[in-house]
Amino acid sequence: MQLTHRPVISATGLFTPSESISNDELVASFNAYVDQHNERNAAAIEAGDVEALSHSSVEFIEKASGIKARHVMSKEPVLNPDTMSPRWQERTNDELSMMAEIGLIAAKQTLKRAGRDASDVDAVLCAASNMERPYPAMAIEIQQALGIDGFGFDMNVACSSATFGIQTAADYVRAGNAKSVLVVSPEITSGHLNWRDRDSHFIFGDVATAVLVEDAAIAPAQHWDILSTKLKTVFSNNIRNNFGFLNRAAPENAEGADKLFVQEGRKVFKEVVPMVAQMIIDEAEKLQMDPTTLRRLWLHQANAGMNRLIAQRVLGHEANDDESPTVLDTYGNTSSAGSIIAFHLNSDDLSGGDTGLICSFGAGYSAGTVFVRKVA
Repeated sequence: MQLTHRPVISATGLFTPSESISNDELVASFNAYVDQHNERNAAAIEAGDVEALSHSSVEFIEKASGIKARHVMSKEPVLNPDTMSPRWQERTNDELSMMAEIGLIAAKQTLKRAGRDASDVDAVLCAASNMERPYPAMAIEIQQALGIDGFGFDMNVACSSATFGIQTAADYVRAGNAKSVLVVSPEITSGHLNWRDRDSHFIFGDVATAVLVEDAAIAPAQHWDILSTKLKTVFSNNIRNNFGFLNRAAPENAEGADKLFVQEGRKVFKEVVPMVAQMIIDEAEKLQMDPTTLRRLWLHQANAGMNRLIAQRVLGHEANDDESPTVLDTYGNTSSAGSIIAFHLNSDDLSGGDTGLICSFGAGYSAGTVFVRKVA
């Protein structure tokens, strides 16, 4: 007799850095840098050899993104016009790495909420947009710190890393290769952001999330059935980061600008919104579900305008804060962790039987959907 293994989400966890940068603070720092740059290059600007930089503003940031603040691991160096990037003490090989440290906090919180011991977990997937190092895998370091006797590996699908990780974990459960899998997403996105770029200096923040995917047979009474997962990728250069061991020009130099986060925002908006909305609708139809009946959408937290249009196309009307909650205003874009933060902070109030959607989209392009239903 063949056993049926059904994956569910047993619990989630969240680590939030203690330091936060408001738009007012960020704009003051950026504009001071702009003034310094323009003053240093006044002659070249006058001669037309160097382009003058323009000020940013709180109004511009909020209109462009909906972001009002973001948490970071290293505030002072980011706001210092002479550095404008995070700085932290390099750790020895015998010390826990930074990504493992914050991922561990989110993972332990998740296990506690599920009433689970680390010895019950079979695998750890570290799913994030940028890894602190190529190897050993961050997932294996987190596994070691938790004391898990199993396996772990890293995944990078940019802003969709967490949802791709959830499907991968769910597939392990469905196949009977694991009963309990932790998907950990430590996103220190401040490290790959160009804080000197007016069009993107406000976008990212730091955070770590964790999701425990388990076989329904061992899940706690309160959990979320995973009804469906769907992944999609389409290659695009419109969101890119060229940093790598084969090509490491200093990001501070003009020739190294694309070694940090760069994007063609308007193209991304135009191409991703219809792709993601249709992907959600098509998957709902496969489930024989009317997408307008979804109780809540936990969408990727990158841009308020994108979320508004996607939700409207899926639900058939402009979604309110209850139907499509946002954490973008206080967390900023936290890459793959964004939709998980929204789910973690805005799911306990739903009732048994309510259905919802966790959805991510970003560089690749990559997109992931996880349809869920609350149990108990």
